[in-house]
Amino acid sequence: MIKFTVITLFQEALEPYLKASMMWKATEKGLAEFDFVNLRDFGLGPHKSVDDTPYGGGDGMLLRCEPVFAAIESAKAQDPDAKVILPTPAGEIWNQKLARKFASTSDKNSHYIILCPHYEGYDERILSIVDYKISLGKYVLTGGELPALIIIDSIVRLIPGVLGGETSAEIESFSDGDNIEYPQYTKPYDFRGMKVPEILLSGNHGEIDKWREEHSGKSNS
Repeated sequence: MIKFTVITLFQEALEPYLKASMMWKATEKGLAEFDFVNLRDFGLGPHKSVDDTPYGGGDGMLLRCEPVFAAIESAKAQDPDAKVILPTPAGEIWNQKLARKFASTSDKNSHYIILCPHYEGYDERILSIVDYKISLGKYVLTGGELPALIIIDSIVRLIPGVLGGETSAEIESFSDGDNIEYPQYTKPYDFRGMKVPEILLSGNHGEIDKWREEHSGKSNS
């Protein structure tokens, strides 16, 4: 089983997705567990502040060390072996190979703590307690909640028993490096003049496999 503890200011933004579809199925089967830590609970002063202005000047606010360290240490007090993930533009680009690597630990009762940053960024010293810096691409979001969901979803769906078919995750796009999955069709055979390739109706699985291999592509990214 894999457990995810998400440190966030906006738990309500995450819960609906993690309680639906495949994520719900994974929790029902005991394959994944989702927990939340409210960063505000570790805020400073009467207003539970978690951010402050940057030294040296500049726009925006940065997450402070004290509440972030306290929140992570609180989560790790329950499981000292838990690993910390930080979604950040400065991190390693997330891909299917990494997702598969994380999913492969599901038989070891792994625990990942995901910190959702906000505001203009975070105090650089926070990186000292981060195990994995992950980037979703060359763009910036308002917070870490969406990256957290993407990371969680891409891992959980690869856990054996979550998806329906035994080979569902093996033949899809990016399952083998930068491959793009072959075109797929279902009923009706003829939709507005666009017909299903005849080879797929032939019943000749050898030729079908050959056609699929020929029509699989490579990512341009």
